[in-house]
Amino acid sequence: MIRRAVVGLVVAVAALVPGTASAAPAVPAGVTAGVAVFDRQTGTFTERLNDTKQFRAASVVKLLIALDFMWNRTSVPAADQARLDAMLRSSDDAAASYYWSRGGSGAIVTRMVSRLGLLHTAPPPAGSASTWGYTALSAADTVRIYRHILDSAPAVVRSLIMTNLRAATRCGTDGFDQYFGIPSAVARPWAVKQGWSGFGSAGSCTGFSTAAIDLVQEALHTTGTVGAGDRVIVAVLTLHPDGTAFNQAGADLTRLVRSLRIPGAVLLPPPPAGTWFRTWGSGVRVRSAPNTSASVVGTVPAGAEVLVSCQIKGQLVVVDPYRNEWWAYLPQYGGYMTNIYIRSPANTLPGVPDC
Repeated sequence: MIRRAVVGLVVAVAALVPGTASAAPAVPAGVTAGVAVFDRQTGTFTERLNDTKQFRAASVVKLLIALDFMWNRTSVPAADQARLDAMLRSSDDAAASYYWSRGGSGAIVTRMVSRLGLLHTAPPPAGSASTWGYTALSAADTVRIYRHILDSAPAVVRSLIMTNLRAATRCGTDGFDQYFGIPSAVARPWAVKQGWSGFGSAGSCTGFSTAAIDLVQEALHTTGTVGAGDRVIVAVLTLHPDGTAFNQAGADLTRLVRSLRIPGAVLLPPPPAGTWFRTWGSGVRVRSAPNTSASVVGTVPAGAEVLVSCQIKGQLVVVDPYRNEWWAYLPQYGGYMTNIYIRSPANTLPGVPDC
């Protein structure tokens, strides 16, 4: 799967506050979600929403790949340790493809469905056998997978997987920020296996839209455990309208997770409000005021996505053939950027209020 790199995400640091949640998961408009939250301490679900709906698994299937490889093994082969660590900790695609091919591709999923009693999981559709991310998976089955890892798997398998998920790196090996959803919504301890698919021109799954699972809309999933002793298993699988920016999808997913009833969880401060937009240009300056003579407070890397909280008229900027007097306020930079370098069909940004 090809994914587009994300840059410039800054996470606010503030005091932790006790977790609270609404009566039902707060699914953002336009987002399709499958949710399952299971409290291992009480043996009950605290949230279930579309939990049997199938989604393309994206990198969450790496849990099944690891389990299948370790089945009937009593130790981790030295030659495989580093590759398995990278696949689980940093969502390395090359490692997943290696074990997918080695294990017989879709046969891995078929075996694990039988072994774990999965009810809504299936190999990739015909014509996509090599694309492990197109495996069908539900939130309910994701909980079953984690329950097997935590309660039934041999200690060596449980240690391999959970040690890596607790040490999930901020950036995946493909350059994507993995700290959306659970890591951005609740305080540690947590362990996560994230998934994302479709955030890039080559990742839109063109030609497979007739499959039983949606392979067109952008997919973003956050799964794992929260709390001491891996008390709560959280599985949130989502689809976002085609064309949604990666960081916008991440912000929406994080807000959804914050709304869930996760026993014992401590919520992190909410991120700044705003809308994410794609940009163009390289090294675009962010200034302390909406004019080119104001001091520079930062620069936006090429192709980055930026969070915009409001927009304001300022100095007219001319970048032939474009002319624009509107500037966007970027709360994560604490400054203004000319709207010229934001990908939008008009001089003003849709859905963004005036400052």
